[in-house]
Amino acid sequence: MNNSKIRVGIIGTGGWARYGHIPALQSLSDFEIVALAGRNKEKVEKYAAQFNISQAYGSPEALLANPDIDLIVVLAPTPEHGRLAKAVIEAGKDVYSEWPLSTTTTESEEILAMASDKGVKHIVGLQRRFSPSSRYWHDLIKQGYVGKIRAVRMSVGVDAFGEVMPEFAKWAVDVGNFTELLSIYGGHFHDMLFKGVGFPQQLSAVIKNQFPITTIAETGEKIPYTGPNEVMIIGSLANDALFSVQLEGGQTLRTGLQIDITGTEGVLRITNARGFQNEDDNLIQGMRNGVEQFVDLPVPAEYTYLPVSHLDASSQDVAYLYSAYARDKLSETSEVTTFEDAVRQHRLIDLITESSERFFR
Repeated sequence: MNNSKIRVGIIGTGGWARYGHIPALQSLSDFEIVALAGRNKEKVEKYAAQFNISQAYGSPEALLANPDIDLIVVLAPTPEHGRLAKAVIEAGKDVYSEWPLSTTTTESEEILAMASDKGVKHIVGLQRRFSPSSRYWHDLIKQGYVGKIRAVRMSVGVDAFGEVMPEFAKWAVDVGNFTELLSIYGGHFHDMLFKGVGFPQQLSAVIKNQFPITTIAETGEKIPYTGPNEVMIIGSLANDALFSVQLEGGQTLRTGLQIDITGTEGVLRITNARGFQNEDDNLIQGMRNGVEQFVDLPVPAEYTYLPVSHLDASSQDVAYLYSAYARDKLSETSEVTTFEDAVRQHRLIDLITESSERFFR
């Protein structure tokens, strides 16, 4: 075991662990995955062997007891995030929790306070802001490409959270588990967007459920569903700029990501055909200096400094987040998305929900 590396233990062996986290970490020289844990030890051992990971545990508690782990990554289903994040903090280890941090704002605030009191470094898996394209267009905004921002429009369309769901995702139908369009896609895309253009100053929202019955694909079981699958938000940013956001789940024909940022000097457009599991990074286009047609703005090489080009863009985003954490560990900087960012997203979702409830009261 190379003690110069950050030694990682992962709790959870689902698809996001195998698609996103494990390939990303194994592409980075600063990290070594030393252990996996899950509820089914046979499955954990299978994946440990597949990815050449030396230790496999049948419970999170066994992994927590390992003294040779620096960072524990919580990738269990959402209802387990809060409990496991607290256990990692109590063990005195750095903690990476997948978003959402917990199922409620109150619990996430408690977890943030615990981490701060314990002095452990904490990371939340809001990784979209770390993609090369996001970091580039964020810098273009800072450099004045559009001038003073006038308006921001974002649309996100995905096939998830529709009328039919797979058996393995059945637990998400329970809205108490906080795994729905607004919490998952809203949290990720709002963090990426507002990191670049500034956080909302005020907002109004309407959230609707357009598919009140969910059918489980494998069994035909029909389950009442009350989570939102259509979200519309309007509001204001700093300096009189306005914004609008549309989130649409359950699309038969996916519209992916579309962002327009208009300003006094120019326009930026950011697009992607998919909302998740993106093979390619977002396309950036711009207009300024009298040019009346969009031109491509390729991401400069300095933004793609990691050896992860063989991975899908969605996995690369995770690698860039981990790389930021490694720099923070070395230089005491604060680049990563933390539990503070998680709490901020929880509170924003609360505001959106409360606004919609007032609208229909």
